[in-house]
Amino acid sequence: MKSDIHPKYVKCKVTCACGNVFECESTTAAVNIGICSKCHPFFTGKQKLVDTEGRVDAFRRRYANLKK
Repeated sequence: MKSDIHPKYVKCKVTCACGNVFECESTTAAVNIGICSKCHPFFTGKQKLVDTEGRVDAFRRRYANLKK
């Protein structure tokens, strides 16, 4: 095997948008994520809308006046 070709693993601090913080190992020191197991609907059993960059609101505004 070649030496010194594999990345170094360090302790990584993962921060979720909901405020949950946990540690794992990764090649980077810090990672910011948008959804984790504490707030994901599959794990919580609650359905909640995860709106990224206001796309849901933009969709509702665009099609609000559309007649059936």
